[in-house]
Amino acid sequence: MRTPAYPQSVLEKLAGSLTANTTELLLFLPYLLQDLWELGTSPRIVVDLIGKHEEYPANALERRHYLDLCCGKGAVSVEVAKALGARVTGIDITPEFIGVARRKAEEHGVAALCTFTVADANVAEHEERGYDGVIFGAVGDVLGSREDTVRLLRETVCEGGIIIIDDAYVDDTDVKVRLQEYATRTQWLDIFERSGLRLLAEVAGAIINAECDANNRAGLEKMSIRAAELSALHPEKKALFEEFMASQTDEVQDLESTLTGAVWMLRKL
Repeated sequence: MRTPAYPQSVLEKLAGSLTANTTELLLFLPYLLQDLWELGTSPRIVVDLIGKHEEYPANALERRHYLDLCCGKGAVSVEVAKALGARVTGIDITPEFIGVARRKAEEHGVAALCTFTVADANVAEHEERGYDGVIFGAVGDVLGSREDTVRLLRETVCEGGIIIIDDAYVDDTDVKVRLQEYATRTQWLDIFERSGLRLLAEVAGAIINAECDANNRAGLEKMSIRAAELSALHPEKKALFEEFMASQTDEVQDLESTLTGAVWMLRKL
């Protein structure tokens, strides 16, 4: 195994988004996550939001085209293409994830609608333009601050295009969260308004937490098994895998107790 050929700053952002304290963990990420297809955002929620708020032309040549940035293994991309007949371009930095995404698109019969590419989201954000919508699901600060992230996402879509962001918020800025600083809902809404975006829909609170909590707990159990296997294979790195699992557990506990998960659908004005 070898470290992916990307700048150290990019790898550090990626590791941070996974609650890992070192980029060394990235080498083992495909193994740790091999049992999971959905890596964050609920495909069901995204499909439901787009289906309710976007109109679809009867002409297949005019299909909507969405960008799934940091698409992981392509679960959201594949389900959007399958359920809505839209074209989706998925971009992720991890080659193994893109390989899974392509296989899943084939399995679900939407390979002709899905294009998956290995690339750094920080580079892609400055190149990808003219989409009908962009999906940025549960990826954290890989593009920078919240303000920078929203601004960069806005630039990828055409006028009137949609932006879907999956993140979380706290009720009060004094609330202590184990892993990172979170904004309040009011702060998020202020960022959207200042960025020239109109809120179309929001899925948050109990609706999203019930589904996410169950998925997160199941994911923790599967990752724990793989972490134990890696510890047996690489006993000298046991502390690395234990630290990763501890941070993942902290994140799930924050989501279950302190944080409110939210998926926002926005329109570019």
